[in-house]
This record gives sequence, structure tokens and C-alpha cells, in this order.
Amino acid sequence: MDIKVVARNVRRTRTAKGLSQRKVAECAGISELSIKNIESAKVEARVKTLQAIAKALGVRLNEFFAPINELHTVRFRSSKKMRKRENVLAKASKWLDDFNYLEKILHNEMPFRLKDVKKQCSRENPVEAAYLCRKELDLDSEEPIHDICGLLEKAGVKILALSLASEGFFGLSIGKEDGGPAIIVNDREQITVERRIFSAVHELGHLMLHPEAFDVNETVEDNGQERQADHFAGYFLMPDEGFLKEWKGAAGLHWVDRVLKVKGIFRVSYKTVLHRLIERGEADKSIWPKFNVAYNKRYHKGLSFREEPDGVEEGDEPYKLAPFVFFENRFNRLVRDAVEKGKISLSRGAEMLGIPICEMRELIQSWEFVA
Repeated sequence: MDIKVVARNVRRTRTAKGLSQRKVAECAGISELSIKNIESAKVEARVKTLQAIAKALGVRLNEFFAPINELHTVRFRSSKKMRKRENVLAKASKWLDDFNYLEKILHNEMPFRLKDVKKQCSRENPVEAAYLCRKELDLDSEEPIHDICGLLEKAGVKILALSLASEGFFGLSIGKEDGGPAIIVNDREQITVERRIFSAVHELGHLMLHPEAFDVNETVEDNGQERQADHFAGYFLMPDEGFLKEWKGAAGLHWVDRVLKVKGIFRVSYKTVLHRLIERGEADKSIWPKFNVAYNKRYHKGLSFREEPDGVEEGDEPYKLAPFVFFENRFNRLVRDAVEKGKISLSRGAEMLGIPICEMRELIQSWEFVA
């Protein structure tokens, strides 16, 4: 038994559940000092004690013994301090290990298609970098992106949606050195699908523009790099030529409906459209409150007003996209292939997907229902 691994996993699991050492000790029927000593790796806990702790935390005992690879090339910033940062990184590490293992046993590795064009991308011109990436992915200068997860997965980027109750966390990215490139997006219900899409491409922007900034120990945000990644995301999702075509094509509509139509075509926030109009000099900053007033008058609904670049914050979104628009699929597909080909067991598949075995059986039945 590696007491350091056990210590790290007990502490990580407890904090992920949002429980204090005192509460876990009470539920497990042991002293608070015992928990403290186990989590600080001062003692080697008895299996019986760990069983009681596992039961109190609602996890399996073997989760305490599994070592988790530490990630190093990670860009993980948050506008607010995250108590569960360690848990997010642990989940990311385990997911990446499983992802790469599945690719290996199925002989289904996916090369990173943007590897070569990355050398041409400059942080000094994030818009041009966005266009270079679009061209490399066979997107023309007007084409909207209907499935961002599918596009990035085909480009060799691993995508994971993870629901986290954090107001300051929208996404993170992981470098190739740690099994990536990979992007994790916070998909909690309060975050709009438009924001999740933008977050995914924002992180792609960091992968392409800021390779030297991937340091897991760095938590302070660089505002300049954030603006560059925002610019990259805005033009990757809504290229200017395509924007102008759709904006002019909707010229006969009420200007509010015109904004909403363009927003829907490119699957961006309405604020991204307003920001583009300002950037092109076709409107000034007064468009922000004017849109809110006009939308309220037209649809009898209010919107929280906040000036921001490229619509990158949480907030109200008129006529939001449906959740299924942002579905990552490749990892689930690899799990299915591995189970059906007998490469992994049913229980291992359930563990990888993070679901109970009974739910895994129901999932397999759904696979068989429609080929």
C-alpha cells in the first residue's frame, strides 16, 4: 500500500464530495485525528478503516489505491479560486489515461491535424490564426460550424464535458505531452450551450497561440492571452466573410431579429454578434443597452446587461441552443467498440463512463435497439 497515493485519493475524494474531515470521521465511526493522519500520509491506514471511509464517501475501496498520473502541461485558469482544482485535474488525468488506452487497444489513434499549421499561428494575429485553422480543417470562408465537438474530435482533439459548480471555471486545455491535445469544458446547466461552444474554441486558441503557457502550477490569468484566445474563437466560429453574407442577407428583418438570426446560424452568443458589429465600426458601445431595451420591447423579456468581449461570460441568452448541440462522442464510441469487441469488460466500460453497472446494461440495450 502506497500511503501517499492513499492520502491523496482520500483527501481528493472527500473534498470532491464537499465534506469536512469531521463529518467523514463521524459517518465512518472513527476519530477526526485518524482522518487527518491518513490524509497527511502520517500513518498507514488499516483496510477496515479505509472501508469505513469509502462507505462514508459512497465510493469503492479500490479507488483509494489507484495512482493518478500528475498532469504538467495544463492551462487551467479560473476567475475565482477553485477548491476542487485537484479533483478536476485527477478526473482529467484518469479520463486521458482511459482515452489513450482505448485508442491503443483498438488501434484507433487520431493524429492532431493542426500540428503543422500551429507553427504558422501567431498570437499577434489571432484572427489570421483562426482562418489558418479553419482552412486546415477544410472549412471555407463562410461556413458555419454545426458540430464543434465532432469537428475538434476529427481534428485529433480529445473533448470532455464536465459539470462543475464553479462560477469562475469554463474550461481548460491539456498539451500533447500529457496525452492531449485535450479540452475540458464545464457543461453545468447554468452555462449556456453557446458559452460551452465558445469555451471549447477559446481553449483551442490557447493550444494554437500559447504553447509556452501550459504550466499546471500557473493559476493567474493573463488578460492579454485571454483576449487573444477570445478573438481566435470569435473568428473561428464566425468568419467575417460568412458574417457579412448572413448579416446582409437578413437586412429586411427587425434589427433585433437580425442579430438573433445570425447568432443562430453561427451558434454563438448574441453578444458575439454585437461585438462584431462594434469591431467593424457599424455600431458603437451604445448598442449594448439599446439591444437590451429593444429586445425587451419586442419580446417582453429582459436580459442582464454586461459589456464584454465576444460574449464570453455567463448570462442570459435569448433563444438558447439545445443541450444536445454540444455532445462529445468519440470517447463513448471507443468504449462501445472496446466492449463489443471483448477488449474490455462490461464493468470496466461502466467505470470508464462513470456510470453504475445497471446503467451500463441499459446503455448496451440501447446500442442494440438501433444499430
